Amino acid sequence: MTQTPTRPQATARFTVPAKHPMVTVLGSGDALLQVIEKAFPSTDIHVRGNEISATGEPREVALVQRLFDQMMLVLRTGAPMTEDAVERSIAMLRDEAQGAETPAEVLTQNILSSRGRTIRPKTLNQKRYVDAIDKHTVVFGIGPAGTGKTYLAMAKAVQALQSKQVNRIILTRPAVEAGERLGFLPGTLYEKIDPYLRPLYDALHDMLDPDSIPRLMAAGTIEVAPLAYMRGRAHPTFTNVLTPDGWRPIGSLQVGDLVVGSNGEPTPVLGVYPQGEKDIYRVSAQDGSWTLCCGEHLWTVRTRDDKRRDKPWRVLETQEMIGNLRAAHYRRYELPILTAPVQFAEREVPIDPYALGLLLGDGCIAQGNTPSFTTADPELISAVEAAVPAIKVRSRGGYNYLINRVSTLSDADGTVLTHPLKQALRKLDLLGSKAYSKFVPDDYLYNSVEVRLAVLQGLLDTDGGPVTQSDRTCRIQYTTTSILLRDDVISLVQSLGGVAYNRRRAAEGRNPGRANGRDVHHRRDAHIVDIRLPEDIEPFRLARKAEKYRAAGGGGRPMRFIDSIEPAGREEAVCIQVAAEDSLYVTQDYLLTHNTLNDAFIILDEAQNTSPEQMKMFLTRLGFDSKIVITGDITQIDLPGGTKSGLRQVREILDGVEDVHFSMLTSNDVVRHKLVGRIVDAYEQYDSRNESTPR
Repeated sequence: MTQTPTRPQATARFTVPAKHPMVTVLGSGDALLQVIEKAFPSTDIHVRGNEISATGEPREVALVQRLFDQMMLVLRTGAPMTEDAVERSIAMLRDEAQGAETPAEVLTQNILSSRGRTIRPKTLNQKRYVDAIDKHTVVFGIGPAGTGKTYLAMAKAVQALQSKQVNRIILTRPAVEAGERLGFLPGTLYEKIDPYLRPLYDALHDMLDPDSIPRLMAAGTIEVAPLAYMRGRAHPTFTNVLTPDGWRPIGSLQVGDLVVGSNGEPTPVLGVYPQGEKDIYRVSAQDGSWTLCCGEHLWTVRTRDDKRRDKPWRVLETQEMIGNLRAAHYRRYELPILTAPVQFAEREVPIDPYALGLLLGDGCIAQGNTPSFTTADPELISAVEAAVPAIKVRSRGGYNYLINRVSTLSDADGTVLTHPLKQALRKLDLLGSKAYSKFVPDDYLYNSVEVRLAVLQGLLDTDGGPVTQSDRTCRIQYTTTSILLRDDVISLVQSLGGVAYNRRRAAEGRNPGRANGRDVHHRRDAHIVDIRLPEDIEPFRLARKAEKYRAAGGGGRPMRFIDSIEPAGREEAVCIQVAAEDSLYVTQDYLLTHNTLNDAFIILDEAQNTSPEQMKMFLTRLGFDSKIVITGDITQIDLPGGTKSGLRQVREILDGVEDVHFSMLTSNDVVRHKLVGRIVDAYEQYDSRNESTPR
């Protein structure tokens, strides 16, 4: 009698560290263990204490060993292991073509944490889709319903907004269910479009504080609109325009609204005029500011000869200046600058603005410690004491000072009083800020001229100073390790009618400084801002700096010149007419011009229901530093008969184009009920049989 040869057996043992309860590995009621046993029926898995052993075919045992290793990596990050996560991990380990990614890398990639939950990809294809959004400017997410295409794109958009990679989020869908004829539906515009945009609103509410969403939408930071309503409001309409209440998108302006003119005063909008699709150019100034405009756009400029001959400013079209930007070694066309500081309404603030500037410069405002201040100028110590009530500055040796609260009669009752300065800093969300994360709160950035200047003076009296140059006017230089503070200082300068140039000094490779006889290495890059302010703006209060600045003859006249004009594709353009005598208004970077395109994260959902013309229109709205994610399911097209799907056609057109990526999701990536994935597979099989059967 011939005996069946026994297959070789292997045994692996895995010890769970004592700090991890076995229930986190095996699941409540051994639910996770049962999933593993079901997936490996020929393998005997035993648990004794905190040791797990597996016996069976070597290949299966090796997979079990790798599975438990990956589960422990996930658990160490604090992420939970669920039955679904275990099933997906097993599928990834069995897929030899998965590439270098491991289940732990997929399941621990945090995109966004909000309201007690963390959003992560759940499958390998979802992780690759999320990675593609980071790496590419235009990403198509194509796949069946339930694969997280829109939800993950929304999470990346909110992440980009919160990290200030973009200034706004634009969410849109084609409203094909009503044939794009929403006007025939009852109710207001928002009531008409609500059914088509509800999935986008629901995703937003999962990721943001619901109370903040109306405020963000009112400010234009988040815009949700049907695709049909974007035709006359392309990217240039998302430009921030300065109004007396702060920045607003140009597309939200209506006749009668107020914007800020070149004199810093409000001026009414007289008209809003869609210009259709135009060739667009990027016009950049030498200080780093830039804007977008069409070739026929009118610019107010003057040349060096115009100034020398006392000629008035001339008006030229963009296309007239192309190829004529240099005259010998200098830039030819000068741009106008604010003739007076911007007049914002006065706001009440919790800390004296000059004192705030000093603290942002040389103050230590750590969360758990008493605020402190470091300076070699007793004048600044006196200024802090005089400006902040109920505090006393006490020396603790050298140039270091503690800012203590003044004891009051309430202390005798045993009442512990809050430090007044810490209380005010907490109100401004500044308490706990480090040198590299400090910023100027909005209540100071968009306040009266006096408040903005006082903050700037405090910053310059600590971390800035006059820089004298042989045979040249004095310039002002400011240095910080905070990118936010750098940008806020530039904003303050520009709002006062000045200009600012910034450059970065890398920490790597710099010689260390010296303190108390030891080397102090630079850990963060320094951002250096060179500033020129109008003649009537005094940048310093500190006597020694102010005297040096005046002795050098002040800072000279702020100037901006056009540095380059480059093609930037084709866009729908919108122009507004204002009542200002010079027809100028303030846009991004406090430039006095039209049609600036702001950074945006744009999501087009249900894109299978766009026509080819709509898809082209949408894609050509892409502007500088913007990102587009387009999602859709090409098996669920609701377009009228005979109309081609723009999503189906676009892959043939753009496949292989640099910086455009197509992410294909399948039924294996469905993260809804498991039955949804099986339904998708059944429909695909049915469609495949019908396509192969002759009629």
